[in-house]
Amino acid sequence: MSIQKQSFGKTKEGVEASLFILKNKNGMTVSFTNFGANIVNINVPDKNGNFDDVVLGYDDVTGYEMNKPGFGSFIGRHANRIGGAAFELNGKKYELEKNDGPNNLHGGSKGYNKFIYEVETFEEEDSDSIEFSRLSPHMEQGFPGNLDISVTYTLTDDNELVIEYLAVSDKDTIVNLTNHSYFNLAGHKSGSVLDQLVMLDADKFTPTDDVLIPTGELSDVTGTPMDFRKLKPIGQDIDANYGPLKQAGGYDHNFVLNISGSEVEKVGELVDEKSKRKMEVFTNMPGIQFYTANFLSAETGKGGFVYEKRAGACFETQYFPDSCNKPEFPSCALKAGNEYDFVTVFKFSTI
Repeated sequence: MSIQKQSFGKTKEGVEASLFILKNKNGMTVSFTNFGANIVNINVPDKNGNFDDVVLGYDDVTGYEMNKPGFGSFIGRHANRIGGAAFELNGKKYELEKNDGPNNLHGGSKGYNKFIYEVETFEEEDSDSIEFSRLSPHMEQGFPGNLDISVTYTLTDDNELVIEYLAVSDKDTIVNLTNHSYFNLAGHKSGSVLDQLVMLDADKFTPTDDVLIPTGELSDVTGTPMDFRKLKPIGQDIDANYGPLKQAGGYDHNFVLNISGSEVEKVGELVDEKSKRKMEVFTNMPGIQFYTANFLSAETGKGGFVYEKRAGACFETQYFPDSCNKPEFPSCALKAGNEYDFVTVFKFSTI
């Protein structure tokens, strides 16, 4: 295993950003930047041993300073949407930025993917890790509590990218951290992912209103375009005349995972039949937002390639959207002094 460090350009404020590259014994490489703790590249082999970068992104820090789509992004303090951009905790109402119509999305316009992080690296015999950490101060983005946060990325010799999120607050708060990478197993510049196959181990999903805030219901996926319990092409039902898909312009929905919550379990899969690449998703989070890049349009990325609508798919492990306002959902509230600790694994192989 090895870890390399190189320049990733300067921010608008003149701060030097770095790129860290982890490589395992199989030649798989994953790279990250200390600007935003973002994932920049994931290079994995196809069935014939040819490597390609399977995540959308940018060539330098300038792209990540804008990054409207959230490529590779570490998302916090609260991933996904909060209805009305407000929540109540311990009898006090907290108002947040309305950056998605009337709602708050991914914490606000300056999310955790836009800060510089402290870095520590760890090299082991069969894995390498990089830890990004910072203190999110009390009332940053409108959330209470000084939150000590870290996200640790580990690359193993089994071609696993392990993401561990840790956080502790000095006040009661809400926390919902995720990663917003856009995956395309045919390669980041191969166009649409509609032919790629997806499995999600979820019997139910959370339907939403017209501004994509969950209603609080849990809907059975049986007999609907939301049923991914067996591998099927992303494009098979994406344009179906079905209310939730029409609301979101495709898939942009939280699926209720069939897991115990105590163990890190397999919850999903993405397969590209042409390259024969496969990605398995494991987590101990209760939900996963499956998003098919419905709002992506003419975004210039790595190597000048232009990414269009549905050029990637996101698997955002999470608490359910708006859970802070839905007592019937698993709670994202974090008590002062308690530890937020969740793991997500993306494991790459071939079929």
